Amino acid sequence: MKRAADIIKHRLADRQQAGNYRTLKPENSLIDFCSNDYLGFARSPRLKQMIAGEIAAHPESHNGSAGSRLLAGNLNYTEQLEASIAAYHDCEAGLLFNSGYDANIGLFSSLPQRGDTIILDELAHASIIDGARLSNANRYTFKHNDLQSLEDKLKAAKGTIYIGIESIYSMDGDAPPLAAILDLADSYGAAVIVDEAHAIGLYKNGLVQQLGLHYRVFARVITFGKAMGCHGAIVLGSDDLRNYLINFARSFIYTTAASFHQVASIQSAYQFLGGADEAISALKNNIAQFKSNIIKHPDYPLIESNSAIQCIVLKSNDKAKQIATALQQAGIDVRPILSPTVQQGSERIRICLHAYNTAAEITLLTDTINHYLNEQ
Repeated sequence: MKRAADIIKHRLADRQQAGNYRTLKPENSLIDFCSNDYLGFARSPRLKQMIAGEIAAHPESHNGSAGSRLLAGNLNYTEQLEASIAAYHDCEAGLLFNSGYDANIGLFSSLPQRGDTIILDELAHASIIDGARLSNANRYTFKHNDLQSLEDKLKAAKGTIYIGIESIYSMDGDAPPLAAILDLADSYGAAVIVDEAHAIGLYKNGLVQQLGLHYRVFARVITFGKAMGCHGAIVLGSDDLRNYLINFARSFIYTTAASFHQVASIQSAYQFLGGADEAISALKNNIAQFKSNIIKHPDYPLIESNSAIQCIVLKSNDKAKQIATALQQAGIDVRPILSPTVQQGSERIRICLHAYNTAAEITLLTDTINHYLNEQ
């Protein structure tokens, strides 16, 4: 036991020395430019009331599900919600998972078999990478949004080929060339899986559907913990894919099902999304204001993005932490994103814009950043 304890201490000390030691921080009263609550659903009193009303309308519901969905935890309510969400996203079927992480783990670990190939964008989310690692398939990564790099990997691929990408990348905020990737995938007979976690909100149905490309995508992962303001995820695809995941996705089979409260929250959030046009417009206006106000610094680039995620690359953990501290001292909640979460040399501050941020708050944010970078 002492050896194991010593290993833990040494690894933590190494991380502290490298300047990328992680700690948990409680909630604060700073201006929120940090959370993924893009439309303000998570803090909405109205949505909270709708969820409470939905639960009150089902007094027979239990506090917990009391088992996996293959045992005691399945509900007609859940299956009806899955069908409703699938219809909303113009898809044949959907299967709920307890989180976006669980959805990607289940999807990428169960679909590809030994002799198959998974090709991921190098900036794909950790849950996609972890799912791929759990499979027995060959694994490749291609340079971010680089079609030539993707084709090079496709030429080397064997068996059934799966391409994993995001529609809005969580740490850069940019979008891939979706149509071109689908064209390339078609020419090699590859199936494309798109994680839409950060696209829902800015785009009501997700970016893939916004572009009319959903019929060409093998599977989409929609998560509810960002703009939808609750928790959980759904994998959208064919009826056969849904049935396959029920039979083979271990993160679905061997976990206790979500509580009724969680499922009712998802149902209410989708209902609330139907009336969110004003919030979506406010979010788009705030993105435009931020991009107009921020001064482009030659040494610390702003990553090109039209999404709610805006990132300034500081190129070191120390500088990222310094500017984050300066922003927090000005009353603004922005966190540094450090290596190894991002590649060394691409350390940054990640700014999340929201429908509820005011023009004055965005001006304070950009003025503080501009002042700090001009002094460097």
